Amino acid sequence: MSRKGRITDSYPAVKRREGPAGHGKGELAHELGEEPQPAGEEDAALELLRQFDLAWQYGPCTGITRLQRWHRAEQMGLQPPPEVRRLLKAHPGDPRFQYSLWHLYPL
Repeated sequence: MSRKGRITDSYPAVKRREGPAGHGKGELAHELGEEPQPAGEEDAALELLRQFDLAWQYGPCTGITRLQRWHRAEQMGLQPPPEVRRLLKAHPGDPRFQYSLWHLYPL
């Protein structure tokens, strides 16, 4: 019985280059004057708000803004995170902050 080869045996081997002059990806960006972008404060804030949207213990979030949901949870004694309220008050006109993940979906 003959042994069948692997499917990769039918393709030529390709060696990958590291980039210009043997630099890695991070080194090239540094030479061009670009710093790697860490997760910004805004991204962290939006992630906190997404987690608030996904937290079922504060009730449903469709049809109302995040601030309305926060106030409703507070009135019901559910102790919503105070940092969520601070973020919402700090960005009153920004829809990325004010509306929940599902605000574009019809009810």
